[in-house]
Amino acid sequence: MEDRKKVNQSMQVMKEGKFFAFLLESLKGISQIIYLENVITGFLILLAITVSSFSLGIIALLSAMIGTLVAKVGGADKTLVSKGLMSYNSVLSGLVLQTFLTGPNVWIVALLGAAITAIFTATLMYFLGNVGIPILTLPFILLTWFVLLSTYKLDSIKLNESLSPQSVANWELHVEGEINLFQAIFNGIGQIFFLTETIPGLLLFLAVFWASRKMGIYAVIGNVVACVTALALGGEHTLIMLGLYSYNAILTILAVSVVYNKKENRYAPITGVVAACMTVPLMASVSIWLLPFGLPALTMPFVLSTWLILGARKVLPNL
Repeated sequence: MEDRKKVNQSMQVMKEGKFFAFLLESLKGISQIIYLENVITGFLILLAITVSSFSLGIIALLSAMIGTLVAKVGGADKTLVSKGLMSYNSVLSGLVLQTFLTGPNVWIVALLGAAITAIFTATLMYFLGNVGIPILTLPFILLTWFVLLSTYKLDSIKLNESLSPQSVANWELHVEGEINLFQAIFNGIGQIFFLTETIPGLLLFLAVFWASRKMGIYAVIGNVVACVTALALGGEHTLIMLGLYSYNAILTILAVSVVYNKKENRYAPITGVVAACMTVPLMASVSIWLLPFGLPALTMPFVLSTWLILGARKVLPNL
């Protein structure tokens, strides 16, 4: 009897250990959104999201767990799963669908979207891996656009009022208003996770610096460079303040100057700054392209700018 009890206790410990490992992998999935494989960073990011919105925090954690679970059940490479590389797009999908959809079914749609995004991730890893191009956040972008567009034909899925199709012919540019660069910088990093508040922004910077001082410095540089570029090009002050011209630049400079700079190229910092600057006109362009459909640009400017540099490096390795 005692032996059976000991066996049951051992099995319980093993199950708890597996769940704990699963939870850590899920937190890494959250941290991988900003290219960091760090549990504490993932927790701090989750905390920042939860401080801003409790429901978004729950969605972020569940989406990370769902993405990780789909990858495990699907038999994905254990290293990829352990590093969180199979679930970060799922987190973004869950967050964006929870943000831009309304109605009683929004939680279900968001979590289903997270699961499907994990499959999108695997598919794009296969196809883009053959040409040596990283998927970045493309799975989340495509899934989000498909779901948001489906709201025009499916009555059970409701689109948030903040998104509505507009005619480019009637578009008016407004550049009035003051700029608080300090606030814009915090909003910039926050917009990666659809947040626009100072405290979450502080927590997000802390999350990056906790894992890597180098990445943290680059995040600040990319943020500032984007704000200055947007101001110089006459971008709308409201959008600059909201961080909508900065978040793509942060991701881009991290990708170009650090993550995919395998040869420690001495020109990589300059290339990263240039790539970050490019995200500003790309953001303006992509958002106008999508205006008639009422779709957000999301991180497509980051994907385009990063792909441009990484593709060029295959021919121009010193970039």
